[in-house]
Amino acid sequence: MADTIHNTFVIERELRFAPAEVFAAWSSKKAKERWFVGPAGWKAQVRELDFRVGGHETLVGRRPDGGTSKFHARFHEIVPDERIVYVYDMYTGETRTSVSLVTIAFAPRKGGTHLAITEQGVFLDGHDDPGRREHGTNVLIDQLERSLQRPEG
Repeated sequence: MADTIHNTFVIERELRFAPAEVFAAWSSKKAKERWFVGPAGWKAQVRELDFRVGGHETLVGRRPDGGTSKFHARFHEIVPDERIVYVYDMYTGETRTSVSLVTIAFAPRKGGTHLAITEQGVFLDGHDDPGRREHGTNVLIDQLERSLQRPEG
């Protein structure tokens, strides 16, 4: 019998960078490949980013255990320096583990940006769970912040 878990979580961060800089970290393939990566030992195999409404993003990687993970998103709304809305599917191998709607909001604050990420997901058949996803998203945002602190090179 099919099992589904629905969950919503919100992650909020205050970043010391202007909204345009934080937005660029999401909208530029070169910038995003600096932080949107898997855990230690994970290797990207496919990375595509067509950042426009109706465009898609795909990231496929090999985990240290030899398995693969796949993130595939479609962009539904993009307001430069303000908001990104997309829907994405996650896979382990060929198995779809979840489907999520994500809204990323960038709000100017004195000295930086208030970043708010809202994810509404359905987790399928016990292959993933909301707690692991929220933890993984927090790790990605930590990586994003570190990538903004270091100049490209």
